[in-house]
This record gives sequence, C-alpha cells and structure tokens, in this order.
Amino acid sequence: MAGSLNASAERDELEENHEINVTPFIDVMLVLLIIFMVAAPLATVDINVDLPTSTAAPQPRPDEPLYVTVQEDLSVSVGNEPVDHIALRDALDRVTGGDKEARIFLRADRSVAYGDLMNVMNLLRIGGYLKIALVGLEGVSEAPAGTPDAAPVEASDG
Repeated sequence: MAGSLNASAERDELEENHEINVTPFIDVMLVLLIIFMVAAPLATVDINVDLPTSTAAPQPRPDEPLYVTVQEDLSVSVGNEPVDHIALRDALDRVTGGDKEARIFLRADRSVAYGDLMNVMNLLRIGGYLKIALVGLEGVSEAPAGTPDAAPVEASDG
C-alpha cells in the first residue's frame, strides 16, 4: 500500500492511499514492447524448408476465371493464348479490359523453379494486378495430377 503526504499536523502517521500506481506496469509494458520489436525481425531468418502440399478446401471461382499459366519451358499463356513475358501486361489489359481489380489465377508446371514463378508474379504486380491466386491440386503428394479425385484449389496472395 502507498502512503500519502497529506498528513495533518496532529498526526505523524502517513495516510494510506488506495489508488493503484500504474507507473511500474507501464514501464514493464514498454520494456516488453521494445523487446518484441527487436526480437520480431530476428525471428524471420531464412531456413530451408520442404513446403507441404495444400490441404485447403477448394474455393469458389468465378464463371470465367482468367488463368495465367507458366509452362515447363517458362513460356507464359494468358488463357489459351501464348504471350511473351514483355507483352504479359498488354495481354492482361486486353483480356480484362484494363480492370486491375480482376483476380488472376496463376498456375505453373511442377518443374518450374520457385524463382521463375516469382518473376512472373513480379510481372503481374508491375502490371498493376495485385489480386493473384495460386492454383494447385489438392493432395498433390497423394494423387497424381491426372487422377479424377485431385481437385484444383487456390491460395490467395493478394
């Protein structure tokens, strides 16, 4: 308990103060905040991991989804039309009518390297298309790509 210095001249005892002193609490919280602000960036180190397959439930898709496909030879197609990497933005603008809010379903061959897929995603972002959904097969490790029980799923990026 805390004491008060408002003692009268007749009494030499300190009067009890029944208020909570929050200063130590605030000090502890600020120290914890600083610790977490310093430790959070350190927790995001690069670690080699083997990413698991997607077990997400298939998400509903629009009636006419716009697919951008990256094939094994790194050629890119918008819908069924092959395009050059340089002309990707123009082809998307033509198909979407310039609607940058259109969701782009990005799918790639299993043998396409992660860096090459990221290059295509960067081209999409540079073009202004930020709503990108990655398309995969549910349970890829359990069922080969041609089996009927392998349903396409999407993982939203934007």
